[in-house]
Amino acid sequence: MDRLILRDDQWERIEKELPGKAGDPGKTAENNRLFVEGVLWIDRTGSPWRDLPTLFGNWNSVYQRFNRWSKKGIWNRLKEFVSDDPDLEEFLIDSSIIRVHQHAAGAQKKRGKASHRKIERREDDKNSCRD
Repeated sequence: MDRLILRDDQWERIEKELPGKAGDPGKTAENNRLFVEGVLWIDRTGSPWRDLPTLFGNWNSVYQRFNRWSKKGIWNRLKEFVSDDPDLEEFLIDSSIIRVHQHAAGAQKKRGKASHRKIERREDDKNSCRD
């Protein structure tokens, strides 16, 4: 993947607003740009998380980090930060736009009651003899 979504000047503008910088509490982020590019790739393509190219890392790790950032309001904070820049309007994403597939999200499986019922034979089939 040769082309990234964010230009260098766009990245420089949002980089300082992201968590995981040296001096921030907690673990220092390995590569925030690659992570953000991965999230933007999912947003741009509409692909499920499992189809995320390995260039961006393990799909589940990227999704978990995306989910943590969503819960902490980081995407909303970035949305407010870049809302005045028309070049970054494609960056306005949050967890309501990017959804995980229903099976990965813990959705209840639908099981019809018919599959658990014993199927009775018709009365005329019970007594018929087969030759």
